[in-house]
Amino acid sequence: MEQQDAEHRERPEGLDLLARRRWGDGPARGVAQGREGEIEPGHRHPQGRGTKALQITRSRPSEADRGAIRQIARNRIDPVSSVRTVGAPGSLRRYLHSLWLLTARDLKVRYATSALGYLWSVLDPLVMSGIYWFVFTQIFNRGVGEDPYIVFLITALLPWVWFNASVNDFTRAFNKDARLVRSTAIPRSIWVNRIVLSKGIEFLCSLPVLIGFAAFAGAQAGWGLLWFPLAVLLQAMLLVGLGLIIAPLCVLWADLERTTRLVLRALFYASPVIYSVHDLPAAFADIAVINPLAGIFTLYRAGFFPDQWDTPAVVGSVCVSVLVLGVGILVFRRLEPAVLKEL
Repeated sequence: MEQQDAEHRERPEGLDLLARRRWGDGPARGVAQGREGEIEPGHRHPQGRGTKALQITRSRPSEADRGAIRQIARNRIDPVSSVRTVGAPGSLRRYLHSLWLLTARDLKVRYATSALGYLWSVLDPLVMSGIYWFVFTQIFNRGVGEDPYIVFLITALLPWVWFNASVNDFTRAFNKDARLVRSTAIPRSIWVNRIVLSKGIEFLCSLPVLIGFAAFAGAQAGWGLLWFPLAVLLQAMLLVGLGLIIAPLCVLWADLERTTRLVLRALFYASPVIYSVHDLPAAFADIAVINPLAGIFTLYRAGFFPDQWDTPAVVGSVCVSVLVLGVGILVFRRLEPAVLKEL
């Protein structure tokens, strides 16, 4: 017995962290420190060490987590030493490194078993653009937007898909990976920011579709394209703020997941996607300033449709995006302890 305890004490910290990542915090401590009640006889030890057969009583991790563990084992990387080489604990560099690792994992898992892969990130906006183009140009006498209308649609539909997909995923950000959220020391805001980053990468990868349609339809690009990076930054700020609010609230109140979907459906038609801010009546144009997507879509369209510029909408988007980000940070800090208890 004393010899087994000595073996447990001498077990490297990296193995403990590897077990914790794979099976959760509780069983990892039981394996590393030899606690009773968390392991049972019946199967071989996961690492094949020791003479006594063991069985982990908790459920197995997700396929994504098993893939990450297999990658670590295949490359023979010590999780502890590899993390320590990237920035100091709590530093921005460490945070960004962890954010990128989780984002890359999401992208790989999402398209690992898909035959079309990257094409799925552009099929949704393409189908939607085709439907609205057919309805408003072939069936109804279109009185909104500008020509070429297909380019007018795509310049707003692509960022809308980024926004819609991110907000939908916010409702499951913590529940989907509850075990990792509880058992790891990673800042919990990463589980929100990784969604914004992964969906943002898909948005950027879909931009060749916009360029292709603009070239095919003869749309002329101007100096307004310089506003494009600002539009991306504002939308990212808005999404991070919304995610820090929606994600913890959906853990505490499950009904908010369905409510969020209903709000997104209404918000699509309340935002200038199939029309512009200038197409709204005067009374509604003043209200549109409150909608941050109105100014963001204006910035996206400024490069091809400079006449669509609307200063009040852009200023309103900047103010609302900054405000939502600040409120999101405060709300998340307030609700984080309650979320961890609920998970």
